[in-house]
Amino acid sequence: MSYPEPRYFGESGQVSALFRPASPQPDTGSSGNEISYVAKQKDTNGEFGLYKIDMGPKAMGAAEHFHRTISESFYVLSGEIRLYNGERWVTGGEGDFLYVPVGGLHAFQNDSDDPVSLLLLFTPGAPREEYFEKLEEYSQRSSEELKAFRIRHDQYNTTDMLDD
Repeated sequence: MSYPEPRYFGESGQVSALFRPASPQPDTGSSGNEISYVAKQKDTNGEFGLYKIDMGPKAMGAAEHFHRTISESFYVLSGEIRLYNGERWVTGGEGDFLYVPVGGLHAFQNDSDDPVSLLLLFTPGAPREEYFEKLEEYSQRSSEELKAFRIRHDQYNTTDMLDD
């Protein structure tokens, strides 16, 4: 295995780093989940998107789904979370990691009586912010509108596939 092809051809480097100070408030949230945008795809030139999710006790996460254009990785910061790896549910705790390649089935939820905190990494970066911000709103609309919203955001729920 080798490194990717060079993308920077300068001789002395450049001033281009991004520092984002921690915010005491989440960027969005609903249904017992708070989401902080650590690094949006626009901040990383589309290389990745990194989000911190704080889930309350017994909070729903995402039903079984897959993505056609992005991989998704989970890193548990604290608490315990149920993760579906495409074959079975596993319990992830502090320091546990789950990588889901493009097309991989996955889901997550907090079944415990305690809060959980985790990082979600999407690669390459995708504009997931609208998905997080408007999912609850679209969940109150017709099933057709909700399905179209999910598809627009590369979220293919397996229950939607059964309706086809």
